[in-house]
Amino acid sequence: MKKTIITLVCLFLLHTLSAQLTLSSWSEKNKTPPPLSQLSTNDNTSFSFVNTEKKYVSNTETKKLSDILVPSDTFNPRRFWFLVGTGSSSYVGSILLLNNLWYAQYPRSSFHLFNDEGEWMQVDKAGHFISAYQASKWVYGAMRWSGMKNKNAAWFGMAVGTTFQATIEVLDGFSEGWGFSWADITANTAGCALFGLQQAAWNEQRMVIKVSNTPRKYPLTPVRSIDGSKTTTIRTRTNDLYGDNYTQTFFKDYNALIFWLSVNPRSFHPNSRLPEWLNVAIGYGADNMYGGYKNEWPAEAPEFRLSDVDYPRYRQFYLSLDIDLSRIKTKSKFIKTLARTFNFVKIPSPTVEFSTLGKVKFHPLLF
Repeated sequence: MKKTIITLVCLFLLHTLSAQLTLSSWSEKNKTPPPLSQLSTNDNTSFSFVNTEKKYVSNTETKKLSDILVPSDTFNPRRFWFLVGTGSSSYVGSILLLNNLWYAQYPRSSFHLFNDEGEWMQVDKAGHFISAYQASKWVYGAMRWSGMKNKNAAWFGMAVGTTFQATIEVLDGFSEGWGFSWADITANTAGCALFGLQQAAWNEQRMVIKVSNTPRKYPLTPVRSIDGSKTTTIRTRTNDLYGDNYTQTFFKDYNALIFWLSVNPRSFHPNSRLPEWLNVAIGYGADNMYGGYKNEWPAEAPEFRLSDVDYPRYRQFYLSLDIDLSRIKTKSKFIKTLARTFNFVKIPSPTVEFSTLGKVKFHPLLF
């Protein structure tokens, strides 16, 4: 599915950019060690030798390496232009890669609109929302690392996140199988705005968008074709739609995905006795979806159809607790960075589920 490829490309570029940033910064700070003959025996710097080569890592240099992750106190042009250069090249590269790996496989057309507002019961729109939110967040973090002021970095993150998502919609507009979707644009804009406006107003994210996915194994229930000449199974259909391993289904299985608005009460009430890291989360998902609009496939000329009685499509709403990893206090800069990186994943917690089937269900631990 297209959205999965886009997500994987974005994640790949994010990790690539992070690695480049770290290596570039290290190369700036790492100096050639002095000859060993010039080192005094009273020097407090400790060294570790590797094999027989005259290589060492000093405590001072180790400290400098850990400081790479710390944002600059003042605007650092070198960091800024490094980010602009790598970000621009990553943007162009990702669009070209996406065009060649995905859009080139399908017929092109003149620019046109496409109304997919009701597809997948809006779960895919929630995916657009969180992707735009996270893109803005990552860009903001990078700009703050360069020393850019908070509000400027927030607007910069919103602008870049919106531009990247809009470019994908334009490509959709020239693809015969899809089209430019105003519903997608609305979700993208809302995700970017949620991040940027919070950062500009409060200088922090009091409401965080997260995702969770409980692995599921679909049954081998046989499904007869409409004319009775063919047979398939529920699992075969879901494997075609969502993939057959958790690496794929984590981003693709719309029946298992839950998108969360995780709110930090302590940030709104500083004098409260609640832990700083404790959040309350409201989630949205849907189930029994084996097609975009209906449980029949292929969409153009259906051969298989599931009964609405046996497989009713329905929405799910959740109320749960969560942990904001970025608010857990630690002296380790590495752990702090790691926590912020994975703060888009909802922490498994006791959860109450409400569905449009009129049912209420308690989950002792829902992921």
